Amino acid sequence: MSMIGKQLPEFTANYYQNGELKQLTQADVLGKWAIFFFYPADFTFVCPTELADLQEHYAHLQELGCEVYSVSTDTHFVHMAWSESSPSIQGVQYKMIGDPTTALSRYFDVFDESNGMAQRGSFIIDPQGVIQAMEVHADGIGRNSEELVRKLEAAQFVAEHGDQVCPARWKRGEKTLTPGQDLVGTI
Repeated sequence: MSMIGKQLPEFTANYYQNGELKQLTQADVLGKWAIFFFYPADFTFVCPTELADLQEHYAHLQELGCEVYSVSTDTHFVHMAWSESSPSIQGVQYKMIGDPTTALSRYFDVFDESNGMAQRGSFIIDPQGVIQAMEVHADGIGRNSEELVRKLEAAQFVAEHGDQVCPARWKRGEKTLTPGQDLVGTI
C-alpha cells in the first residue's frame, strides 16, 4: 500500500549530528518540510556515496525550509564511529538517526526482513507531517539527490499553488499546468 498521504507517526529516536548524540521526536520534525533518507547500513559501499551526495545539497535544502534525516538500522553510536572514520561521512551535517528497533523502517515499509536492514527509501514530508513523495530503490542502485531536490521543490510548489500541477521534469520557475477541461487531449 502506498505511503503517500500517510501521517508521520509519533516516535522517539536517537541520532548523531556534528559530534553530538541527541534524541528526536515527531514533534521536532513537524512544522517544516522534511526528507527521511533510509539506507541499508553504515560502513558499506553505496551508502557513503549517497550520504555525501545528499550533503552536497544540504545547504540548499535548508534554504528551502527542509530538514534532512538519514536513517539506518544501525545505532547512533555506530553513526558517530562511521563519521569519525569515513572521509565521505565526516562532512555530513544533517541528523543521522539510529533505528535499531526497526520501528521507523517498518513504519515507512522499507525494512527488509531477509537481511535486517532498511532499503534505500526517500520520503518527502510536508510541515504537517504528511508524506507527499517517495521512492524506494534496490540495494545496488544509488540515488541522485538532485532529483530529490527537484521533487521537494515540486511538492512545495503544489502545496502553495493547489490549482496547479508540475509536469514531467519540471524545475522551479518553469511553466506549470492548471488542470481543466481545456487541457484534455491537448497535451
